[in-house]
Amino acid sequence: MGRVAATLALALAGLSPSLQAQAPAPNAELIATRHAQEAELQQLADVHRSVMMPMRDGVRLMTDIYVPKGRSGGVPLILSKTPYNMNWWDVRNGAPRDVSAVLGAIKRGYAYALQNERGHFYSEGQYDILGPPATDGHDAVDWFTKQSWSNGRVGMIGCSSTAEYQMAVAGTKPKGLAALVPQGYGAGVGRVGGWYEQGNWYRGGAVQMLFITWINSQQNAQRPMFAPNLSQSDLTRLRKSFDLAWQGPSIDWSKALWHLPVQDILKAVDGPPGVFADKMPVATGGEMIKRTPNDPRWDKGGLYNDSMPFDTPALWFMSWYDVSVGPNIAMWQHAMKVASPEVAKQQYAVIAPVAHCSYTRATENTVVGERSMGDARLDYDALTYGWFDTFLKTSTKTGLLDTLPRIRYFTMGSNTWQSSDVWPPKGATPTTWYLTSGGSANTMNGNGALVAKLPKAQRDTFTYDPMKPVTSYGGNVCCTGTAIQAGSFDQRVRETNPAILVYTSEPLKEGIEVSGPISVTLYVGSDAKDTDFTVKLIDVDTEGRAWNLDETIQRMRYHTGYDKPETRMEVGKKYKVTLGPLNTSNFFKAGHRVRVEVSSSNFPRFDRNLNTGGDNFSETTGVVAHNIVFHGGKDTPSSITLPIVRAVKK
Repeated sequence: MGRVAATLALALAGLSPSLQAQAPAPNAELIATRHAQEAELQQLADVHRSVMMPMRDGVRLMTDIYVPKGRSGGVPLILSKTPYNMNWWDVRNGAPRDVSAVLGAIKRGYAYALQNERGHFYSEGQYDILGPPATDGHDAVDWFTKQSWSNGRVGMIGCSSTAEYQMAVAGTKPKGLAALVPQGYGAGVGRVGGWYEQGNWYRGGAVQMLFITWINSQQNAQRPMFAPNLSQSDLTRLRKSFDLAWQGPSIDWSKALWHLPVQDILKAVDGPPGVFADKMPVATGGEMIKRTPNDPRWDKGGLYNDSMPFDTPALWFMSWYDVSVGPNIAMWQHAMKVASPEVAKQQYAVIAPVAHCSYTRATENTVVGERSMGDARLDYDALTYGWFDTFLKTSTKTGLLDTLPRIRYFTMGSNTWQSSDVWPPKGATPTTWYLTSGGSANTMNGNGALVAKLPKAQRDTFTYDPMKPVTSYGGNVCCTGTAIQAGSFDQRVRETNPAILVYTSEPLKEGIEVSGPISVTLYVGSDAKDTDFTVKLIDVDTEGRAWNLDETIQRMRYHTGYDKPETRMEVGKKYKVTLGPLNTSNFFKAGHRVRVEVSSSNFPRFDRNLNTGGDNFSETTGVVAHNIVFHGGKDTPSSITLPIVRAVKK
């Protein structure tokens, strides 16, 4: 037990039994496993913990390095940069940190390194989103390739924030960077093609509130630091006792995210100052909540944008219920477009039916939310190490690329893994279905429908009160704490809300597979200066359960484009809006129905539009919007276009 934990245990000894019960008890089994792992690691590897690696501006980053013993010649390195706690002994929860990934790499002949981003834990410098500058990653690769044990090749791996920096680093073209394995990497995509996500900060110009909860635990500018002249051995010893992990108060984000103004949400929960709303003396200048999607400050941080080069072999992992499968797919396709001809052929993708970074949690009966996906397992270790063996080991011929499909994707509903050389898959035919109603599509009990032929002109109206928004239920989301659980849930519990328009097809006479991007075009109006329109795609089964597949949103001030001046709506005017595409692979069985929900809020997945036309982040009072969806007729053919694969399925 570390010194801090021991001191805490002594202090708790004098407390009442009820208070003592709040402290986590040491997990004897995990501690024994960690001791065994450490003994094996020391036997198999040269262990170099707490190496303070210098960057070009003099800032030093805490790095743990493990190199196989008994090696003959140089070995390749697998690098994982992270903002998260990589302390080798986690004293906070009474249980040590697992190092099986390190052991696995060592046993396969790889060196392995973990490095904290600048401004985190023992790494020096000021933190900003994705740990800019991207040159930190470039400098780390360069440093590793110059070590006596290196064969000159480095691969990067990680999920979420240990993946998102990879693209921008690759854009700096470090000489020794030979391969990437980015997983759940959407928050590293700044701008690619029509996507202006800016690292999952936006969707359709609306703020994705997941980052507010995430940043609260990452703004650790006020962390304690030790003297810069401490030895490596002293630093390693200190890390056994002092974690430097920020531990704020427990927060119920399902309530905290309701706070207005949005710019003060972190202040309201006594969160630390930092890049969310404060002006910071760092690369991007802070004030993330105040930026527009096209703010030039986004291009100064650690995000990748499509003006940068990309020419590194990459095996891209995505998932259908992650927050950013759309920009993830766009990044993979962009890499194939801009890379050199040889490297363009070395871009492969996997899309699993799971939530954010939950690949290895797939089982014989993988349940995501409430919906069973069947057996969704895949041998990710074989894929990952096959990939690294191909590009990092100079003497190994794996033949992996001869058998690996360009994209391997899971089709929900039929619950099968499939493969294709292109995306959307060959045979996917764009098929347009039109929204229609008898004038009252409100709720699942209304008369909204999806039809194949263009119907007569009609309209549906609903009221959107930002103080009473439609609340999120499941979905393609991550990182929101107690606010939202990702995955597929029966949406009928929300579809009795008159603020939701529901359009449903007749039961399908035969099954159809929908795989690829799904476009939605709406013709809308409002009496507000600005408002949002949201869309969900749903598979309604024979029991009536409404399984959400993907969701999107458009803030109307940006409906003409994010690189153009903002607009405000006028009463009595009709607007055509094409929402950012949804993405899925789902088999709608015979007897199932296709459903589309339209509303103006999906909170707290997305922040509420207060409808005033103002900045939204500093406002505390909204106005009620009376919104219209026009459909039918040649002038307002609101529709959804599905990529239907007409393959025979049971």
